[in-house]
Amino acid sequence: MNRILATRRNILALAAAAALDARSAGAQMGSQSEALPTETDQAAFDEVWETVRDRFYDPRLHGLDWTAMRARYRPQAASARSREEMAVVVNAMLAELGASHTHYYTPEEPAYYQLADIFSDALRRRGLQRVFPTGEVTYPGIGAFTRADDQGRTFVTGVVEGAPAHQAGLLLGDELLSADERPFRPVDSFRGKVGASVSLSIRRTPSGEPMAISVAPTDIHPNAMFLRGLQASAHIVAAGDNARIGYVHVWSYAGRRYQSALEDLIAEGPLRDADALVWDLRDGWGGAEPQYLDLFNLRAPTMQVTDRNGESGMVDVKWRKPVAMPRLISWSGMSFRWPWVSFLIRLE
Repeated sequence: MNRILATRRNILALAAAAALDARSAGAQMGSQSEALPTETDQAAFDEVWETVRDRFYDPRLHGLDWTAMRARYRPQAASARSREEMAVVVNAMLAELGASHTHYYTPEEPAYYQLADIFSDALRRRGLQRVFPTGEVTYPGIGAFTRADDQGRTFVTGVVEGAPAHQAGLLLGDELLSADERPFRPVDSFRGKVGASVSLSIRRTPSGEPMAISVAPTDIHPNAMFLRGLQASAHIVAAGDNARIGYVHVWSYAGRRYQSALEDLIAEGPLRDADALVWDLRDGWGGAEPQYLDLFNLRAPTMQVTDRNGESGMVDVKWRKPVAMPRLISWSGMSFRWPWVSFLIRLE
């Protein structure tokens, strides 16, 4: 299993490197929707196509004629008028594979920067500093996940605790109508406005009137934001029969730091006295190692170690109470799925 996961990380890192190689450091300045030279578009398209051909986990590419896909989609990529239009073509080609973890992101999307930070160690050997000269991956943003529907409307799908969007009162499900009276764009709407006030026009209900929310964008450091969000999300909700339900949102699982923070919250933090736990994995990024599930292994021991100075700490923390894992929203019952396990848990 570890070998499979290591291979998957290499594939994702190579894909991220391909995106970085297609852009210079200057690409981080100004509007990202401007048209690119045709040769740049073609180079990015070709690199994605070659990465899939050489690195896709199935050497038979799910039975797809990949050469035919290149012949079909390359002319469309060449005629694209912007990076965004080119990305639509590339992602249409990638969708032919019918595979998850296969997508092309551009600097117009927070995911571009978030993945770059997640894989920053690997990307330092592949030109990270050409795009981020300081070596730190940042972007101007507010810490909200958004998604556009097939009608072109943009909705909030997640708000990271402690981030500007959370502080401003933005809520899950809000429709984003505009930013400073211009169409909302998840990155470009905040370029050159870090520390200033941006007026968001939102609609909270389908038939509701637009309302204004003021938000102060900041330079987002993705990994740091995800860790702070995890820690800030932990709280207790009072339930019936004097039950105490703990809640924590894991916005990224791409690294041991997130698991360690979760263990600290459970062992000695605000979740310690909860009677049950909601372990929220919606939105954000995965990357957890299979052994992270050992946190819920009832048969494994938890140890408290005390050193010669009298300082003590918990080792191999385990949660021994009910837990629910919301990965997909379901209003018909608390039934959630993990790629290698399915279970139904009731909080009683």
